[in-house]
Order: sequence, then C-alpha cells, then structure tokens
Amino acid sequence: MTVAAFYRFVRLDGLEELRGRIARLARSLHLKGTVLLAEEGINATLSGARDCLEAFVGELEEDARFGRLPVKYSSAALDNPVFHRLKVRIKPEILSFGQEGVDVAARTGDPVDARRWNGLLDDPGVTVVDVRNGYEIGLGAFPGAVDAGIGHFRDFPEFARVKLDLERNPRVAMYCTGGIRCEKASAWLLNAGCREVYQLDGGILRYLETVPAEENRWEGECFVFDQRVSVDATLAQGSYRQCFACRAPLSGADMDSPHYRRGVHCPRCYDGLAGSRRESLEERQRQVELAEARGDRHIGGPVD
Repeated sequence: MTVAAFYRFVRLDGLEELRGRIARLARSLHLKGTVLLAEEGINATLSGARDCLEAFVGELEEDARFGRLPVKYSSAALDNPVFHRLKVRIKPEILSFGQEGVDVAARTGDPVDARRWNGLLDDPGVTVVDVRNGYEIGLGAFPGAVDAGIGHFRDFPEFARVKLDLERNPRVAMYCTGGIRCEKASAWLLNAGCREVYQLDGGILRYLETVPAEENRWEGECFVFDQRVSVDATLAQGSYRQCFACRAPLSGADMDSPHYRRGVHCPRCYDGLAGSRRESLEERQRQVELAEARGDRHIGGPVD
C-alpha cells in the first residue's frame, strides 16, 4: 500500500464543482483518504496502488492551479488499509489556524532543503522551532529544537507572542510533518515582524525522502495522521500503534502494560475512562474481534 500526501496554498473558486470532480476521479482509481478544499487551497492524503495515485496526481495537475504538485510518497504495511473510506470536504481553511490576515499564497518563509536545514541546525544564531503537537514530538524530533508546547496548531500565535521573543530571536527556522503548518506559521511570523524565517521544505517527510543516510539528523520516528501512526527513517510504517479511545500513539512498552486493552484503553486513558464509555468501547472491540474471526473488517464502508 502506498500513501501520497500533498498540499498547495492557491486561491480556489468553484469549490463544489471541484469537489465533485476530485471525488469522481479518486473513486474511479479506488483511492481512499481525505481531501480538504478551501478558498485558500487543497490539502490531501490518499492511499492506494502507486500507479493509481500517480494517475490521480497527473490528472489533477492538468488544472493549472495544481501544476507540479510537491507530492510525498511513503509506504504502509500490506495488511494496513491506512484509510477506510474517501472523504472530499469543503472547509473554511485547509489547515485550521483562526488568524485573520494570513495570506500564505502571498508571502511565506524561505523554504530550505535537507542540506540547508542541517546547516541551520548547526547555526547558533538560529532558533529552531518544532511547531507540531506535543504527542507528535514525543515520537521523534530534530536535536536542539524548541518544543512549542502546543496542544493544537491554533495555539502557535500565543506561543510566539509569549515565548518566542522576536527581538532576541530574529532568525527562526521551523519544521512540521509535511510543511503545511510551517507555511502558515511562517506567514504569521513575517506579519508579526520576524526578520528571517526559514521552513523545512516538504517537512520531515521530504527531509527523510531526500537526505543521505549519513547526513540524517532526525532522531526517532515521525507521527502521521493515518492508521500507520508513524513512519521510520526510511518512510516505511513505524513501530507505534494508536489507542482507539484517546488516540495517543503507543509504544511497545505501552502495549505491554496491564492497563492496555486493544481498542478499549491504554495506560494514558485507563484511569479517566468513564464506565459507560468503557462499556461502549468493550462492546465495539468485541464486534471487531468477531468480524476478524469471520475474516471480515468491522470498520469501513462505502466512500462518500
């Protein structure tokens, strides 16, 4: 199974027509995943056969607004469907930020490739910021990066105002999973008066795809927002799994805990799981296991 992820900030109109066209194309190629559309652009992660994904991208690129899309490909285990259905949605934003006046298509930070990024990591005059959520950072990070300590990307402006002194830190380099969060954050920082802003082009996924193994500075695995949970340095499916109840990524040690029950709870949510919620999850897991015993899949259904 192959996964393709891409986004682009570009002014879009005719969203309903575009939504229908993209949904029909994806269905015809048996793709699953999520495509978000907004007036500010497109954000997509899809799974399927590699040739079908390439055909989808190729046809989408015939629209001049989507020419030369920076697609990042990665892989999943053969028994992992990655996504259960196709969703093509129109949203106010392709990445929720909630800040007025941030025109990403007009101005963003300086995108840098893997080699330049390694140089920024070594530059004492540059503040390197990880703009991902805390649970993502727990799986892996670049050494020396500042943890923004945010629970949601919408919290980034408050972090920057309170903890990122732009007078003392006029040169900022940021990274995230695929690059989209850094593009919005860099546009906001430039508007806020930061003099030099750099962003890891294509995020961690593009870095791992392009950096020579002997120059790789990434430590750990990279959280991804699908059923793979994480990918390793080769972009193959990683070792983490996800708690169905609280969505936390789980290590092998977490799953060895007596407080782990597949599909029901993990050590992080075991104590706080209310009785009715626990009973509901127990019943759901029972149905999952019965379906597996029959050779069926409990979750899934037609695309929409």
